[in-house]
Amino acid sequence: MFFSCKTYNLYLPCSSVPLRNSTSCTIFNCQNPNEHHSILRKHNSKSTAYLLHHLSHKDGAPNPIPIPKPSELQDPMPHEEKVKVLELSLVRKRTPQFPGSIYAQSPSDSDVGSSLPPLRTLFQSSDDKDEEEEEKEMIMRAPDIRRKVTEEVFKEAMRKGKFGITYTTNLVGRLSGFIDYVMIEAANLKRLPEYSNSTFNLRAKIVIDDSKVVPLIRWLKHNALSYPRIAKLILMSSGKLEAVRSFVEWLKSVHVKGEFLGVVMVNAGENIFQRSHVELDEIVLYLESNGVRRDWMGYVISRCPQLLSYSLDEVKNRAQFYHDMGLNEKDFGTMVFDFPKVLGYYSLEEMNAKVNYLKEFGLQTKDVGTLLAFRPQLMACSIEEQWKPLVKYLYYYGITQDGMRRMLTIKPMVFCADLRMTIVPKVRFFEDIGVRNDAIGNMLVKFPPLLTYSLNKKIRPVV
Repeated sequence: MFFSCKTYNLYLPCSSVPLRNSTSCTIFNCQNPNEHHSILRKHNSKSTAYLLHHLSHKDGAPNPIPIPKPSELQDPMPHEEKVKVLELSLVRKRTPQFPGSIYAQSPSDSDVGSSLPPLRTLFQSSDDKDEEEEEKEMIMRAPDIRRKVTEEVFKEAMRKGKFGITYTTNLVGRLSGFIDYVMIEAANLKRLPEYSNSTFNLRAKIVIDDSKVVPLIRWLKHNALSYPRIAKLILMSSGKLEAVRSFVEWLKSVHVKGEFLGVVMVNAGENIFQRSHVELDEIVLYLESNGVRRDWMGYVISRCPQLLSYSLDEVKNRAQFYHDMGLNEKDFGTMVFDFPKVLGYYSLEEMNAKVNYLKEFGLQTKDVGTLLAFRPQLMACSIEEQWKPLVKYLYYYGITQDGMRRMLTIKPMVFCADLRMTIVPKVRFFEDIGVRNDAIGNMLVKFPPLLTYSLNKKIRPVV
């Protein structure tokens, strides 16, 4: 006769074990005890092993029960549960544990009251091959878990800095590179003796506090920078966050207004925070010596931040390109102020191509220089998409090369106007009121500003 104890999940001889404090037991009449195999309990394996050992050595035991190995007493942990244990081992905060507590909470719960099994038991497996594969998979998953923990530590620092949940979440979502930087630096701190026994969470918090990233974010936000630009600047700094604040102070010294600070820093180039202020001051002084007034400098840099990404030699080559066309310091300075991109936005090859195309109308180099000094926006026009279609359209109305040169000289803005939206509707209006095609061409050559007037506000009322 055997007892089946549901509390212990173990079959025991009734003559050997007194059933005390047993809440649910069933008695089986069994002729052959070997028909019942022992079912090991899942918890308190040490107590079970001790009991089985005691029964196997008891005098007169009919069938000694073999002592199972410790690995056999361990219930195989499912893979999903191992992942949960690993995540819970890295959570930001836990409540004090107590005997009998479980780890059923979510890893994302900031208040995880759990009694976790040791991490060394995660990779125990009966099959060495399975153990090795599982260990590799868990190791590959560990950086992602560390990254999540680092994000939580960073969010906690942002919350202490009085940032809202939505703002913090949106910003952290764009700071993956900085989160990786904090994670790596926190791992490196463990090599130092004073941090050898500290937790990863503590080391990540120390890295974030030392970088002063939260006060920097507050300061940039105060200077009217949006969180996408703040995130991009932090990533551009490559961990040298103090360079961001220093560069902002330099921009203010050259009269860049606060509303343009973010635009300048984002568009000034990837290496802008690695450049010294001495190099930037040399560029400003050179432009100032060539006719760009000091109080214009903030406006010029705000409209063309790419100037700050060039070396001094490159800026000199670009300025010499216009000086070779006969521009003096005064013309050069006013041209750069009117359209700063004329100096720093376009490549020298593109600038040369546009100048050579304008010369095909019969203009000399000096004439092109005067034309660009008067209307530098011509450098922003595309040869293929704007100039060539316009020339073909004007040629259809009988305008010769000399006529186009006259139009370009008198009213260069015509070559910057949109052909389909600006010029064509006006020419069709002249056709609708009975003007012949050849007369339209002569009229435009004699008075090119006609194409720049408003059709509905000026031309129609006059007609």
